[in-house]
Amino acid sequence: MARERPKRGTLPPPHETIERLEKSASDGDFYGAQQIYKSISARYASAERYGEALDILQSGASVQLKHGQVTCGAELAALFVETLTKGKFPCNEDTLDRVRTIYRQFPQIPVPQQLGVDDDMQKLSEALGAAKIRVEGCSSFLKAALKWSAEFGGPRNGCPELYDMLAEYICSESPDLDIAKASIYFVRGKNPAKFASELVNFIEKCYPGEDDLAIVRAVLLYLSLGNMRDANYLMDEVRKQLESKELELPDSDLIQFITYLLRTLERDALPLFRVLRQRYKSSLDRESSFKELLDKIAERFYGVQRRSPLQGMFGDIFQMMGGAD
Repeated sequence: MARERPKRGTLPPPHETIERLEKSASDGDFYGAQQIYKSISARYASAERYGEALDILQSGASVQLKHGQVTCGAELAALFVETLTKGKFPCNEDTLDRVRTIYRQFPQIPVPQQLGVDDDMQKLSEALGAAKIRVEGCSSFLKAALKWSAEFGGPRNGCPELYDMLAEYICSESPDLDIAKASIYFVRGKNPAKFASELVNFIEKCYPGEDDLAIVRAVLLYLSLGNMRDANYLMDEVRKQLESKELELPDSDLIQFITYLLRTLERDALPLFRVLRQRYKSSLDRESSFKELLDKIAERFYGVQRRSPLQGMFGDIFQMMGGAD
Protein backbone atom coordinates (compact mmCIF):
# COMPACT_ATOMS: atom_id res chain seq x y z
CA MET A 1 0.00 0.00 0.00
CA ALA A 2 1.44 3.36 -1.03
CA ARG A 3 2.19 5.82 1.75
CA GLU A 4 -0.26 8.69 1.86
CA ARG A 5 1.30 11.97 0.77
CA PRO A 6 0.96 14.96 3.09
CA LYS A 7 -1.93 17.23 2.24
CA ARG A 8 -1.14 20.54 0.61
CA GLY A 9 -0.17 23.08 3.27
CA THR A 10 0.76 20.47 5.86
CA LEU A 11 4.33 20.06 7.00
CA PRO A 12 6.18 16.84 6.17
CA PRO A 13 7.84 14.95 9.03
CA PRO A 14 11.18 16.66 9.72
CA HIS A 15 13.20 13.45 9.46
CA GLU A 16 12.00 12.98 5.88
CA THR A 17 13.10 16.50 4.97
CA ILE A 18 16.45 16.00 6.66
CA GLU A 19 17.16 12.72 4.86
CA ARG A 20 16.12 14.12 1.49
CA LEU A 21 18.21 17.26 1.84
CA GLU A 22 21.27 15.38 3.09
CA LYS A 23 21.13 13.31 -0.09
CA SER A 24 20.64 16.41 -2.22
CA ALA A 25 23.70 18.06 -0.67
CA SER A 26 25.74 14.88 -0.99
CA ASP A 27 24.89 14.90 -4.70
CA GLY A 28 26.32 18.42 -4.96
CA ASP A 29 23.11 20.45 -5.12
CA PHE A 30 24.15 22.74 -2.28
CA TYR A 31 22.24 25.80 -3.47
CA GLY A 32 18.99 23.92 -3.98
CA ALA A 33 19.29 22.24 -0.60
CA GLN A 34 20.01 25.60 1.03
CA GLN A 35 16.81 27.17 -0.25
CA ILE A 36 14.72 24.25 0.96
CA TYR A 37 16.43 24.18 4.37
CA LYS A 38 15.53 27.84 4.79
CA SER A 39 11.96 27.65 3.48
CA ILE A 40 10.94 24.48 5.34
CA SER A 41 12.48 25.59 8.64
CA ALA A 42 10.71 28.95 8.28
CA ARG A 43 7.39 27.15 7.86
CA TYR A 44 7.97 25.13 11.02
CA ALA A 45 8.95 28.29 12.90
CA SER A 46 5.83 30.10 11.65
CA ALA A 47 3.77 27.22 13.02
CA GLU A 48 5.67 27.65 16.31
CA ARG A 49 7.11 24.17 15.94
CA TYR A 50 10.51 25.49 16.89
CA GLY A 51 12.04 22.20 17.99
CA GLU A 52 11.53 20.67 14.54
CA ALA A 53 12.81 23.84 12.87
CA LEU A 54 15.96 23.53 14.98
CA ASP A 55 16.45 19.91 13.92
CA ILE A 56 16.32 20.90 10.25
CA LEU A 57 18.60 23.92 10.65
CA GLN A 58 21.17 22.05 12.73
CA SER A 59 21.28 19.26 10.19
CA GLY A 60 21.51 21.73 7.32
CA ALA A 61 24.31 23.77 8.89
CA SER A 62 26.29 20.63 9.70
CA VAL A 63 25.83 19.12 6.24
CA GLN A 64 26.80 22.29 4.40
CA LEU A 65 29.83 22.91 6.60
CA LYS A 66 30.94 19.28 6.30
CA HIS A 67 30.99 19.74 2.53
CA GLY A 68 32.97 22.98 2.80
CA GLN A 69 30.03 25.24 1.99
CA VAL A 70 30.92 27.75 4.68
CA THR A 71 28.72 30.64 3.56
CA CYS A 72 25.65 28.40 3.36
CA GLY A 73 26.48 26.63 6.60
CA ALA A 74 27.08 29.86 8.48
CA GLU A 75 23.76 31.25 7.26
CA LEU A 76 21.89 28.20 8.54
CA ALA A 77 23.87 28.30 11.79
CA ALA A 78 22.78 31.91 12.30
CA LEU A 79 19.16 30.93 11.59
CA PHE A 80 19.54 28.14 14.16
CA VAL A 81 20.42 30.71 16.84
CA GLU A 82 17.65 33.01 15.66
CA THR A 83 15.21 30.13 16.13
CA LEU A 84 16.59 29.43 19.61
CA THR A 85 15.72 33.03 20.42
CA LYS A 86 12.27 32.97 18.82
CA GLY A 87 11.43 29.75 20.63
CA LYS A 88 12.87 31.12 23.89
CA PHE A 89 14.99 28.02 24.41
CA PRO A 90 16.99 28.23 27.65
CA CYS A 91 20.77 28.30 27.71
CA ASN A 92 21.42 24.89 29.23
CA GLU A 93 23.69 21.95 28.56
CA ASP A 94 21.39 20.45 25.92
CA THR A 95 21.13 23.58 23.80
CA LEU A 96 24.81 24.45 24.27
CA ASP A 97 25.71 20.98 23.06
CA ARG A 98 23.82 21.67 19.84
CA VAL A 99 25.76 24.91 19.40
CA ARG A 100 29.00 23.00 20.03
CA THR A 101 28.04 20.42 17.41
CA ILE A 102 27.61 23.09 14.74
CA TYR A 103 30.78 24.91 15.81
CA ARG A 104 32.87 21.75 15.42
CA GLN A 105 31.75 21.47 11.80
CA PHE A 106 33.32 24.80 10.82
CA PRO A 107 36.44 23.88 8.82
CA GLN A 108 39.82 24.35 10.44
CA ILE A 109 42.41 24.66 7.69
CA PRO A 110 45.88 26.05 8.45
CA VAL A 111 46.64 29.13 6.37
CA PRO A 112 50.11 29.27 4.75
CA GLN A 113 52.24 31.73 6.70
CA GLN A 114 55.16 32.01 4.29
CA LEU A 115 55.64 31.83 0.56
CA GLY A 116 58.13 29.56 -1.13
CA VAL A 117 59.71 30.18 -4.50
CA ASP A 118 57.31 27.88 -6.34
CA ASP A 119 54.13 28.76 -4.46
CA ASP A 120 51.10 29.48 -6.57
CA MET A 121 50.09 33.05 -5.70
CA GLN A 122 46.58 32.51 -6.99
CA LYS A 123 46.06 29.53 -4.69
CA LEU A 124 47.46 31.47 -1.76
CA SER A 125 45.12 34.38 -2.45
CA GLU A 126 42.18 31.99 -2.59
CA ALA A 127 43.25 30.34 0.67
CA LEU A 128 43.44 33.70 2.43
CA GLY A 129 40.02 34.70 1.09
CA ALA A 130 38.52 31.40 2.22
CA ALA A 131 40.03 31.84 5.69
CA LYS A 132 38.47 35.28 5.99
CA ILE A 133 35.06 33.86 5.05
CA ARG A 134 35.43 31.08 7.64
CA VAL A 135 36.32 33.51 10.41
CA GLU A 136 33.52 35.92 9.55
CA GLY A 137 30.94 33.14 9.30
CA CYS A 138 31.92 31.41 12.53
CA SER A 139 32.26 34.72 14.37
CA SER A 140 28.77 35.84 13.35
CA PHE A 141 27.31 32.53 14.50
CA LEU A 142 29.06 32.58 17.88
CA LYS A 143 28.33 36.26 18.54
CA ALA A 144 24.65 35.57 17.93
CA ALA A 145 24.88 32.56 20.25
CA LEU A 146 26.50 34.74 22.92
CA LYS A 147 23.63 37.20 22.73
CA TRP A 148 21.09 34.37 22.97
CA SER A 149 22.90 32.81 25.95
CA ALA A 150 22.90 36.13 27.81
CA GLU A 151 19.17 36.61 27.22
CA PHE A 152 18.01 33.11 28.09
CA GLY A 153 19.57 31.95 31.30
CA GLY A 154 23.31 32.18 30.77
CA PRO A 155 25.67 34.64 32.48
CA ARG A 156 24.85 38.31 32.00
CA ASN A 157 27.64 38.80 29.45
CA GLY A 158 27.16 35.47 27.70
CA CYS A 159 28.38 31.91 28.15
CA PRO A 160 32.17 31.74 28.82
CA GLU A 161 32.57 28.61 26.72
CA LEU A 162 31.26 30.47 23.68
CA TYR A 163 33.84 33.21 24.22
CA ASP A 164 36.56 30.55 24.25
CA MET A 165 35.25 29.04 21.02
CA LEU A 166 35.25 32.45 19.35
CA ALA A 167 38.74 33.35 20.52
CA GLU A 168 40.20 29.97 19.55
CA TYR A 169 38.66 30.03 16.08
CA ILE A 170 39.99 33.53 15.44
CA CYS A 171 43.46 32.41 16.52
CA SER A 172 43.45 29.22 14.47
CA GLU A 173 41.90 30.54 11.27
CA SER A 174 42.70 34.25 10.90
CA PRO A 175 45.23 34.85 8.12
CA ASP A 176 46.38 38.00 9.93
CA LEU A 177 45.82 37.39 13.62
CA ASP A 178 44.40 40.28 15.63
CA ILE A 179 45.61 39.18 19.06
CA ALA A 180 43.98 42.22 20.67
CA LYS A 181 40.55 41.13 19.46
CA ALA A 182 41.13 37.52 20.47
CA SER A 183 42.26 38.69 23.92
CA ILE A 184 38.97 40.49 24.54
CA TYR A 185 37.13 37.20 24.01
CA PHE A 186 39.61 35.01 25.89
CA VAL A 187 39.36 37.03 29.11
CA ARG A 188 35.60 36.46 29.20
CA GLY A 189 36.13 32.75 28.71
CA LYS A 190 37.35 30.15 31.16
CA ASN A 191 40.50 28.76 29.58
CA PRO A 192 43.51 30.92 30.53
CA ALA A 193 45.87 28.02 29.75
CA LYS A 194 44.77 28.05 26.11
CA PHE A 195 45.03 31.83 26.10
CA ALA A 196 48.61 31.57 27.34
CA SER A 197 49.42 29.10 24.55
CA GLU A 198 48.04 31.46 21.92
CA LEU A 199 50.01 34.36 23.38
CA VAL A 200 53.21 32.32 23.25
CA ASN A 201 52.49 31.33 19.64
CA PHE A 202 51.97 35.01 18.83
CA ILE A 203 55.17 36.04 20.63
CA GLU A 204 57.18 33.59 18.53
CA LYS A 205 55.92 35.15 15.28
CA CYS A 206 55.24 38.82 16.02
CA TYR A 207 57.31 41.87 15.19
CA PRO A 208 59.69 43.27 17.82
CA GLY A 209 57.83 45.42 20.33
CA GLU A 210 54.51 43.62 19.94
CA ASP A 211 55.29 40.84 22.41
CA ASP A 212 55.22 42.82 25.65
CA LEU A 213 52.17 44.78 24.48
CA ALA A 214 50.25 41.54 23.95
CA ILE A 215 51.12 40.18 27.39
CA VAL A 216 50.39 43.39 29.28
CA ARG A 217 47.15 43.95 27.37
CA ALA A 218 45.97 40.45 28.31
CA VAL A 219 46.75 40.90 32.01
CA LEU A 220 45.14 44.35 32.14
CA LEU A 221 42.00 43.00 30.48
CA TYR A 222 41.68 40.32 33.15
CA LEU A 223 42.29 42.87 35.90
CA SER A 224 39.75 45.29 34.44
CA LEU A 225 37.18 42.53 35.04
CA GLY A 226 38.43 42.10 38.60
CA ASN A 227 39.92 38.70 37.77
CA MET A 228 43.20 38.61 39.71
CA ARG A 229 43.34 34.81 39.72
CA ASP A 230 43.48 34.39 35.95
CA ALA A 231 45.69 37.46 35.51
CA ASN A 232 48.33 35.87 37.76
CA TYR A 233 47.82 32.44 36.24
CA LEU A 234 48.29 33.83 32.74
CA MET A 235 51.60 35.49 33.62
CA ASP A 236 52.89 32.32 35.28
CA GLU A 237 51.73 30.11 32.42
CA VAL A 238 53.22 32.33 29.71
CA ARG A 239 56.52 32.32 31.60
CA LYS A 240 56.45 28.51 31.95
CA GLN A 241 55.60 27.91 28.31
CA LEU A 242 58.32 30.29 27.14
CA GLU A 243 60.86 28.54 29.37
CA SER A 244 59.84 25.17 27.93
CA LYS A 245 60.78 26.58 24.52
CA GLU A 246 64.02 28.00 25.94
CA LEU A 247 62.68 31.53 25.60
CA GLU A 248 62.19 34.30 28.15
CA LEU A 249 59.64 36.97 28.90
CA PRO A 250 60.39 40.20 27.03
CA ASP A 251 62.75 42.40 29.03
CA SER A 252 60.92 45.73 28.94
CA ASP A 253 59.58 48.46 31.19
CA LEU A 254 56.03 47.30 30.45
CA ILE A 255 56.74 43.82 31.78
CA GLN A 256 58.30 45.38 34.87
CA PHE A 257 55.20 47.50 35.30
CA ILE A 258 52.76 44.60 35.09
CA THR A 259 54.85 42.55 37.53
CA TYR A 260 54.79 45.37 40.10
CA LEU A 261 51.10 46.04 39.42
CA LEU A 262 50.05 42.48 40.22
CA ARG A 263 51.85 42.71 43.57
CA THR A 264 50.39 46.13 44.31
CA LEU A 265 46.79 45.05 43.71
CA GLU A 266 47.12 42.36 46.38
CA ARG A 267 46.99 45.06 49.05
CA ASP A 268 45.32 48.36 49.79
CA ALA A 269 47.92 50.54 48.11
CA LEU A 270 46.23 53.19 45.98
CA PRO A 271 49.13 55.69 46.38
CA LEU A 272 51.59 53.08 45.08
CA PHE A 273 49.21 52.27 42.21
CA ARG A 274 49.27 55.94 41.22
CA VAL A 275 53.05 56.12 41.52
CA LEU A 276 53.40 53.13 39.19
CA ARG A 277 51.13 54.71 36.59
CA GLN A 278 53.13 57.91 36.68
CA ARG A 279 56.54 56.26 36.67
CA TYR A 280 55.75 54.04 33.69
CA LYS A 281 53.59 56.56 31.84
CA SER A 282 55.81 56.76 28.76
CA SER A 283 55.68 52.98 28.34
CA LEU A 284 51.94 52.81 28.99
CA ASP A 285 51.39 55.50 26.37
CA ARG A 286 52.52 52.99 23.73
CA GLU A 287 48.91 51.78 23.57
CA SER A 288 45.98 54.13 24.01
CA SER A 289 43.69 51.49 25.54
CA PHE A 290 45.93 51.02 28.59
CA LYS A 291 44.78 54.27 30.20
CA GLU A 292 41.12 53.26 30.07
CA LEU A 293 41.92 49.76 31.35
CA LEU A 294 43.90 51.16 34.27
CA ASP A 295 41.05 53.53 35.10
CA LYS A 296 38.72 50.52 35.25
CA ILE A 297 41.21 48.68 37.46
CA ALA A 298 41.44 51.65 39.83
CA GLU A 299 37.67 51.66 40.09
CA ARG A 300 37.39 47.92 40.72
CA PHE A 301 40.20 47.56 43.22
CA TYR A 302 40.26 50.95 44.94
CA GLY A 303 36.83 52.47 44.32
CA VAL A 304 38.21 55.37 42.28
CA GLN A 305 35.28 56.73 40.30
CA ARG A 306 35.98 57.06 36.61
CA ARG A 307 35.04 60.14 34.66
CA SER A 308 32.83 59.48 31.68
CA PRO A 309 34.41 60.28 28.28
CA LEU A 310 32.20 63.40 28.10
CA GLN A 311 33.35 64.60 31.52
CA GLY A 312 36.93 63.95 30.57
CA MET A 313 36.63 65.91 27.35
CA PHE A 314 35.10 68.95 29.01
CA GLY A 315 37.48 68.70 31.94
CA ASP A 316 40.41 69.03 29.55
CA ILE A 317 38.78 72.02 27.84
CA PHE A 318 38.20 73.77 31.17
CA GLN A 319 41.83 73.21 32.13
CA MET A 320 42.98 74.75 28.86
CA MET A 321 40.73 77.76 29.51
CA GLY A 322 42.04 78.19 33.04
CA GLY A 323 38.72 77.19 34.58
CA ALA A 324 40.13 74.37 36.70
CA ASP A 325 42.62 74.38 39.51
